[in-house]
Order: sequence, then structure tokens, then C-alpha cells
Amino acid sequence: MKHRPRIEEQDDLLRPRLVDLIDPRHELVKLAGMIDWEVFEREWSGFFPSHRGRPATPPRVVAGLLYLQHAFRLSDEAVVARWVENPYYQHFTGEVFFQHRPPIDPSSLTRWRKRIGEEGVEWLLTQTIRAGQTSGAIDQNSLKRVAVDTTVMEKAIAHPTESRLLDRARSQLVALAQEAGIDLRQSYARLSPRLALQVGRYAHAKQFKRMRKALKRLKGYTGRVMRDLRRHLQDIPEGDLSRRLTAKLALVSQLLHQPAKGGDRIYALHAPEVDCIAKGKARVRYEFGCKVSIATSLDEGFILGMRSFAGNPYDGHTLREALEQVEILTDHRPELAVVDRGYRGHGETKTRVLISGTRRGLTPKLIADLRRRSAIEPEIGHMKTDGRLGRCPLKGATGDAIFAVLCACGHNIRKILAHLRLWLACIMAAIWAAARKENQRSQAAIAC
Repeated sequence: MKHRPRIEEQDDLLRPRLVDLIDPRHELVKLAGMIDWEVFEREWSGFFPSHRGRPATPPRVVAGLLYLQHAFRLSDEAVVARWVENPYYQHFTGEVFFQHRPPIDPSSLTRWRKRIGEEGVEWLLTQTIRAGQTSGAIDQNSLKRVAVDTTVMEKAIAHPTESRLLDRARSQLVALAQEAGIDLRQSYARLSPRLALQVGRYAHAKQFKRMRKALKRLKGYTGRVMRDLRRHLQDIPEGDLSRRLTAKLALVSQLLHQPAKGGDRIYALHAPEVDCIAKGKARVRYEFGCKVSIATSLDEGFILGMRSFAGNPYDGHTLREALEQVEILTDHRPELAVVDRGYRGHGETKTRVLISGTRRGLTPKLIADLRRRSAIEPEIGHMKTDGRLGRCPLKGATGDAIFAVLCACGHNIRKILAHLRLWLACIMAAIWAAARKENQRSQAAIAC
């Protein structure tokens, strides 16, 4: 991979080094020394086959920014802006002197995520697991026993009402027609938004007969615009605009002809891969996004594997792939997996699987492990509140897969930092206690 080589910078009389400004006991400083940064330069080199053009950003800078972004719940713009202000962030990404300008443009993180893909970000997760073992946040024997569960990673979409989708589809077709220079017979720019609002009012007033009549009329407006634009499609020259028009017409046609109920429905025009997943919760009955499988160590709650699944599969059908990912990332096949009752009928044979509610044939140790299964629930909650798992802003199924693994990296980083803070606090308390005891001895000697 062609990138800017990091030159060993000489001492500057007017600029002190970062190591002279920061506290070496800080948890980010400790963590920076536990991560093998050379792995990213070696493993990510295959994603940059060309050696021509402008050199790429050093992989440590990008890896460090992705770690910090998901550990502290920051956007692309926020993590770059905070990097300029925080000397610990700069030291974590490998800087020697304090820098006053951003290392990259925030849009470069988008291009890096697209380039390295899911395979590249899994190397980030692997290094957090190894750093957790080095710091003592996770024990080596903990890799043998895991807890597996699924959750929903919601997508950044509005609540999918049919009236809004139809009006949105019509407006997008009109915008594409204007871009192509096509004069439509009628755009319904005045009638359609009013009718979409009226549908919501009818639904709120429980006047469902009028609501269905208005929806049928709104669907007619969208269908007329679609058919009018389709008649002019042959007049548009081949190119990017023609391909976008064809794809949008196919998507709108699927929206108009989709059944009222069923799994193959469109819930967002910009994210047609979104699924509707029923959770059975009193507060939120349905969630719109993708299903994510999470595997954690049974003792510490450390993330050992995380993978997204499109199409809302049955939980039991995701167990085998989740355990295979744990084996790839940790080089150890789990000997025991503890799951809830949604995994009945999983078909896994290489790993012993304990399902919640099992009573027969269990030793006291297995009973204790089975009780630890519910410990994965607060970990998922922390990933959604403290991390960024609550809503995925990346595009497409590939974006879902990348974002899920990055959220796992952020969770592990937070756990390692908390462990290092606790470790430092214990050392300081021991030093303070020893000093206090020595002071008491000296006072007692003086009194004698």
C-alpha cells in the first residue's frame, strides 16, 4: 500500500513533544501501547492495489480515529474536530508533536470504510480483543464460554407511512425528470402533499374509509408520474442519469404493487434493504432496521463477535455464523454457548449450546453459566445508549455490516479504558495507604 511514510521527527526547541505534555498514566496512553498498529498497515495493504497517485493516509491515523469515534459516540466531523483539540487523541493516532490542523478531511473516513469493507473492520475488532487480553480486561479462559443474542440495529429512516412513501416517490421522480429536461404532463406538486397530510388526519380521526380512498387517489398520482416518465425513458442518452432513472422507476413500481402485508416490502426509498422486525415490546412493537447477532464473553461481557443479517432470519439460523466469526477473530472455537429460547432448533453440533430454561442434566457450574446469560442484555443496552448501535447512518447492507463491527470495537475500547482507570485507581489507593501507614509509624516513633 502506498502511503505517507512517518518520518522520525527531530526535537524542536519551540515545540515540545506530546509525551512531555500529557500524563503517561492516562488510559488512552496505556491503550495506545497495547495495540499492534503495524497489523493495519500489513492487512489493509491488499485493499490498495494501485501504487500510483497521491499517497494514502497512514493506517494508524484512520484506525485510531475509528476507534475514538465509536468509543466516544462521535460523528465523522466531530471526531476530527476533537482530534485537533485533544493531545491524547493525537498521541493515540501516532502523532509526535501537537498538531493544529486536522489530519484528514472527515469525508476520508467514508472512503476508507468503503475501501476496507467488513473484512477490514474485523481486524479492528480483533485488535481490541488482543488489547483486552494484554490489559487484563478479559481472561484467556473466557474465550471458551460465550453468550449469544440478537438485537435490532435501527436504520436512519423516518417512520414508514404509506402516504409519505408515495408522496416522496412522486417528488423524487419529478426531480429526476427536471434533471433530465423532461416536461411532465402534470407533477401534482400542489395536490399530492395536501392529500398526504389529509390521509394522516383521516387516520387520526379513525375515518378509515376516507383514508383508504385518499390513499388510492395518492397512489394514482404517483403512478401517473411514473408512467409519464417511463414513456420518455428512451429519449434519455445512456449514462449515469439513465441508470438512476431506471433504478428509481423499478423501485417505485415495486412500491406501488407491493402487498399490504408480507416480508417483501419497502419501508424507505433511500434504504430499501430495511426490514420490519416485530419485537413484542409494549413501548415499541416494531423496529425498522436489520438484525444483529452479538457474541460476548460470559464473564466480562467483552464483545468477541458481531455480525448483521439481512432479511430478518430466525435467531437459531444465525448461531452457526456467529460462532464461526468468534473462531476467526479469536482463534478459539467456543466450547459453550449460552442462548435464550429463541435459538431452539439451531442445529449447531461443534459447540455445546445451553438454552435458557433447560433444567435436566446440568451440573452446578452449568447452572451458574446459564444464569449469566441475561448479562448480555445490559451490554446491548450500553451499546445503544453509550455507543452508536441505536441507529445506523451508513448506506446499504454493507454499511450495516461495517457499522455493527465498529460499534463492537467502541464497546470493547470503553471496557478496556474503564479497566485501566480502575487499575490506576487501585495502584494510587495502595500507594496512599502505604504512605499513610508509614506516616503513622513515624509519628509513633516520635512519640516514643
